[in-house]
Amino acid sequence: MIKKVILTPNPYRDKNFQTVRNALKILRDAGIETKLCLPFEVDRSYDLPRDLTFQKLDRELQHTDLVICFGGDGTILHMAKAATRHGVPILGVNIGTMGFMAELEAGELSKLAQLAKGEYSIDKRMMLDVTVQRDRDIIYHDICLNDVVITKGAVARIVHLSVRCDGVQAMECGGDGIIIATPTGSTAYNLSAGGPIVEPEARNILITPICAHDMVSRCMVASDKRVITVGLTRNMRRNAFLSVDGGKAVRLNMGDIATVRRSEMETKLLRLKERSFYDVLNTKFKCN
Repeated sequence: MIKKVILTPNPYRDKNFQTVRNALKILRDAGIETKLCLPFEVDRSYDLPRDLTFQKLDRELQHTDLVICFGGDGTILHMAKAATRHGVPILGVNIGTMGFMAELEAGELSKLAQLAKGEYSIDKRMMLDVTVQRDRDIIYHDICLNDVVITKGAVARIVHLSVRCDGVQAMECGGDGIIIATPTGSTAYNLSAGGPIVEPEARNILITPICAHDMVSRCMVASDKRVITVGLTRNMRRNAFLSVDGGKAVRLNMGDIATVRRSEMETKLLRLKERSFYDVLNTKFKCN
């Protein structure tokens, strides 16, 4: 039963916080305790409404049953790591564009009253564990829900990458980079780069080249049991950049090894509606 909820509105999408205000009323009328937290730091020039009180997210995550994100998929991705590390499920309310991970649209807020009745289910989504090793040191470690992207950066040139699965050469390609995605991330950058759509409940790791400069580099669908390593080749004076779920990029040098494997953690997404993943695809891509 859901008794305590954190609401995290994206102030740049929820104009005047109107959507979150409507949700607050519905939840409080249903007898659910609510707290407001910002999902990220906002510009100092941004004026927050004085009638709303925002709490510290890290503190409130220790004492909540659910986080409700108001925004697009980016807002959910931003919250996924912190919520997952605390074992807290997420419910997304879409105020963005595609919103593949969001459960509700802004006009469906009345369904939030189901939380007080226990009328919901939980989807578990696999995550990836990402490390970058330089010599003997681990210089970067993170988890992600969508994807790991290794690119050439802004310079108009080719980056050459070697991809290994369990230590065995799987792919060597030159191009703009490579995407290593979860099934959840298959409908994000992976899809734009020509990769396949995979049901989010599947247990696979997708490896998709970005604008490969040859005719043989194609997307590969690997088991979630595989350990994938990526390194630079033939780039002695060049660099690549690694980013996780669209976050801040880490510079990769020649000799650095990025290792990607399935994480022991799983993101929990709360569901209020019984619908197929294919219904979501039809709605988002307007296939009906």
